[in-house]
Amino acid sequence: MLSCDICGETISSEPDMKAHLTVHMENEVICPFCKLSGVNYDEMCFHIETAHFEQNELERNFERINTIQYGTSDNRKDSSLQCRADINSSVHSACASNQPKISAQSLPEDGTLKHKDFYSENLTESRKFLKSTERQSDRTKIKESIYETMYSPPECPFCEKIEDNSQDMETHVKTKHADLLDTPLEGVNRVQCSRDLELAQQLQQEEDRKRRSEESRQEMEEFQKLQRQYGLDNSGGYKQQQLRNMEIEVNRGRMHPSEFHRRKADMMESLAIGVDDGKTKTSGIMEALYTYYQNAATDVRRVWLSAGVDHFHSSFGDKGWGCGYRNFQMLLSSLLQNDAYDDSLKGMSVPCIPKIQSMIEDAWKEGFDPQGASQLNNRLQGTKAWIGACEIYTLLTSLRIKCRIVDFHKSTGPLGTHPRLFEWILSYYASEREGSPKAVCTSKPPIYLQHQGHSRTVVGIEERKNRTLCLLVFDPGCPSREMQKLLKQDMEVSSLKQLRKFVGNLKHKQYQIVAVEGVLSSEEKIARRQASQVFTAEKIP
Repeated sequence: MLSCDICGETISSEPDMKAHLTVHMENEVICPFCKLSGVNYDEMCFHIETAHFEQNELERNFERINTIQYGTSDNRKDSSLQCRADINSSVHSACASNQPKISAQSLPEDGTLKHKDFYSENLTESRKFLKSTERQSDRTKIKESIYETMYSPPECPFCEKIEDNSQDMETHVKTKHADLLDTPLEGVNRVQCSRDLELAQQLQQEEDRKRRSEESRQEMEEFQKLQRQYGLDNSGGYKQQQLRNMEIEVNRGRMHPSEFHRRKADMMESLAIGVDDGKTKTSGIMEALYTYYQNAATDVRRVWLSAGVDHFHSSFGDKGWGCGYRNFQMLLSSLLQNDAYDDSLKGMSVPCIPKIQSMIEDAWKEGFDPQGASQLNNRLQGTKAWIGACEIYTLLTSLRIKCRIVDFHKSTGPLGTHPRLFEWILSYYASEREGSPKAVCTSKPPIYLQHQGHSRTVVGIEERKNRTLCLLVFDPGCPSREMQKLLKQDMEVSSLKQLRKFVGNLKHKQYQIVAVEGVLSSEEKIARRQASQVFTAEKIP
């Protein structure tokens, strides 16, 4: 029985041992110089001869050793193969049993198996040669494997310490010289990352600064635009605008200087007494309309008209911003003609615009609508500030006039229309619809109508033959010369065009109305003042 020195397996015969050793050789071929594996023996030989030419000189020396040992040239090839196999076997000596391995080519041709003796003799000669070719014997020991003998033990590039193998050297460098190897690179990376981050932050900060600056500029422009639009830009009020526009008229030759001075004197007197000078007023229109609907208007089934009301239009002093004040003058002109409101108004005349501004400021001082007062900086006099439904409600309530705000905050019909607004106004004027005459003069005051950017006064409503509704509206933007056409004995249908507003004509997103409903007691006035601390409106729908 024979025992394999490579794996320790027991083999029954010499041929079987030879075959067994051949399997070891074929399965364990690994390059002794770069540890290439997974190829057959011939491929490995080609690899070593081409990739490791200088190291291959060692193999040729082995061939000479084996030739001398065998003494014949016929065995030279086998000796070379055996030597190569020994190289491969020695590389694998670190595996498993750590026993020296031998290739099948080392078996003598006579069939006798004395592989231990042969291995000893061959290894002895090899070691002698390797020792003679070792160049750094003063720094390392000769290892028992040919692979380890071919290379000098690794030397630390920082402290020249020598380790047994590259793995130990790698561990040594990483642990002992981390500050020299890893840290500088990490430090460079950290510095670079820090610089990149700093640059990115600077760019972001610059971008944010520019964005904020642009937003601030846009906000300021929008604010100034709104200030100009709502008359809060400290450019003066009614008096300043009136004088400036009259001067322009004189410079353009459309007003004589004497006319300028006359109008200026009238304005100063009006402002002094707080009463409108009446130069933009047109009276008698409601009576003319009543007559027209009784005798003509064949396309109208019924019409309901408010109590008498005068039309006021904008002048040089309030053009572009005074519509709210002019509509209040219209509403007040109707209340002053109604005896039911004498106690509240106490013989008041229609005030001029600066006086109306002063009256609203007084209502704020009483405690009405503090939020609205704050939005307008608690000041209207000397400005061109717009007013809306809230200011009209505040002023009327402070005068003990009972009124309500109704907010038609969204469309209730197709194509953005507001049929519910028309229905509400019809209900306000027409308490009785069936059986009433064609034209009805009611005792109801006109209705203040507000939408974005403008306001008007509703003075009546038509019910057409086709059952559609049409509002009759006084617009402060319509000059006196147009309104006076309605006073003609033979009023033309075309003259009513400026008054009529059908459902399809009112398509703003939102409308608010202020409707007068009577007189307040002193206690009711106090209660409404308290309620105005948080201003709310009735919403439809």
